[in-house]
Amino acid sequence: MNNSNTALAQATYGDTSQTVRSDRGTEYQAFARATNMLASSAADPGPLNQKCAEAVHFNRQLWGILAADVASDENQLPTALRAQILSIANFVWQQSSKALNDTKSIAPLIDVNKTIMRGLRDEAKV
Repeated sequence: MNNSNTALAQATYGDTSQTVRSDRGTEYQAFARATNMLASSAADPGPLNQKCAEAVHFNRQLWGILAADVASDENQLPTALRAQILSIANFVWQQSSKALNDTKSIAPLIDVNKTIMRGLRDEAKV
């Protein structure tokens, strides 16, 4: 993420006063928080509930920040990767609408986030 988006993500998704993290670490923590919220809300059976709505909204915000970042001219990721991330963001937004009608539809959102988290964790090891 570029610096302005990183600052926005840190302000939105977590208190960084306790720990100094890399941009990748901050992104990982944001995805972990969103994923945990989604998983927790999925435990409440049935249609839309407040916990589900809050989790889906938070996840949409996270993906919105990520999409804005990769769409920025300042983003230095390869063009093909940026396009793939935007495609995944589009899927997340479409799946989010389904999840608001049926909490069983939250599973694909969790799967996507976990995949992103694995990528962030693996790249941090390099």
